[in-house]
Amino acid sequence: MASGKLSPRQKMINLMYLIFIAMLAMQMSKEVLSAFGYMNEKLTENNVTTSAKNAATLQNLSTKAQEQPEKYASLFTVAKKVDELSKNFNNYLADKKEFFLSKVDDPTNYETMDNANIVNEYFFKGDKFTAEGQEFLDQINNYRNAIVKLLGDNNPLTKNVNKRFDTSDQDTEDGKQPWLKNRYEGFPLISTITNLTSLQTDIVTTQSEIYGSLLGGQLESDVSMSNYKTILIPEKSAFFQGENFKGKIVLGRYDASLKPSEVVVNGKNITKLEDGGAILDFPAGAVGEREIKGKFVFIENGKPVEIPISSSYAVIPKPNSAVISADKMNVVYRGVPNPMTISIPGIPDNLVKAKGIGLNKVSGSGKYVMTPKSGREVKISVSGKLPNGQTITTSQNFRIKDIPSPRGSVRKEMGYVKMPKTTLAKVTVGAELPDFDFDLKLKTSGFTVKVPGQSAVVVKGNRMSAQALKAISKAKRGDVIAIFDIKSSLVGNNSYKIKNAAAVSIEIQ
Repeated sequence: MASGKLSPRQKMINLMYLIFIAMLAMQMSKEVLSAFGYMNEKLTENNVTTSAKNAATLQNLSTKAQEQPEKYASLFTVAKKVDELSKNFNNYLADKKEFFLSKVDDPTNYETMDNANIVNEYFFKGDKFTAEGQEFLDQINNYRNAIVKLLGDNNPLTKNVNKRFDTSDQDTEDGKQPWLKNRYEGFPLISTITNLTSLQTDIVTTQSEIYGSLLGGQLESDVSMSNYKTILIPEKSAFFQGENFKGKIVLGRYDASLKPSEVVVNGKNITKLEDGGAILDFPAGAVGEREIKGKFVFIENGKPVEIPISSSYAVIPKPNSAVISADKMNVVYRGVPNPMTISIPGIPDNLVKAKGIGLNKVSGSGKYVMTPKSGREVKISVSGKLPNGQTITTSQNFRIKDIPSPRGSVRKEMGYVKMPKTTLAKVTVGAELPDFDFDLKLKTSGFTVKVPGQSAVVVKGNRMSAQALKAISKAKRGDVIAIFDIKSSLVGNNSYKIKNAAAVSIEIQ
């Protein structure tokens, strides 16, 4: 363009062309400088927003560590250490930016921040680094190594951190070049400011990823299927033969680190916890359906969260003896109260109803008394209401028998008795019910005495009359005196007629 013989006019045109190109280059350089400045502004705004989110996440972890220390305390310790390392490194970078910006008149006029000497003189001395340059590298490397140590080599985030804060030598067309020279030597000041802000972005991004990994890892552990077990929930606590079993199987998570702040069951605080559950141990209570009411209380975000407890269980009578029934011995006796126990297994006494002619309930669970009336048989019907509301009914027939005939006695002796006639004159004539299951008292109202060779004497009451004594006085040794037609009645029940007692014979000695 400047070679050869040119006219003055052409030389002027060429000179103007060169000036025009130089002006274009200068204009492009200013646009690039402004672009770096605008990028720095965007990165700074993003860092402020991300830092605020990180602070909120860290506070959330702190709260959870207080509420559920077994689960979150160790995670918060890691997060707190990451926060401390990040703040120190971030503050160091902020100080460097402030130092470099103090070298310019207007930090917002990016088109004037094209000087590379400020950074070159600060970081480099010939082919080597200044103390400040080496410190800058050490700050990056120390932060990276400390974070990697916290995460561990097998953590998926470790690769990102190593790449993000890599300061190894860089490949160029002329071979390997130190990272610091490759990124900062000869670049305009605004480029360095933007690079420092970008490092701050890498810091807050690293924080965000680690916090998210800590919370996400715990959440993943919480919802992992390996933590779940099957739980059978029956529709009710007891089923009867012939019924269909109804219920459902659900998945429940057993978590020993999940500890409520309070557990209340039936008005009492439960303090024994195991695998995240409250251990219950209290008297089952009376027979019947019993409710379990209460609540689990957890602290979440500083506020109590209540989870209600509402369930029930059935208490059935505890068997303490075998049930043995003689099928042919369903007998009740007329004239006496026959005690009975009536119950239906699995149904509380207050839901059992029994009825029959002469049947009455007395105090005591399942206790009744049967006093038979006329006839030879009585039917007892029993009904009960199951927990599902269904009513079952059953019945049993009992034969009615009279009280057996008593046996006559003297001196409580029956049958054939030997005694002197002087003793006989003083005895009381009675009626006994040997081998009878009921403890009945009989009162003798009269009898007849027959002495051999004498007329029979009818006596009222239970002791010998004067006429009977006169007849007995004529008896001889070896005579057998018969006492028969012994009449008696039940003490306390004169309406029932007892059969005459069997005779008793007395041999005079």
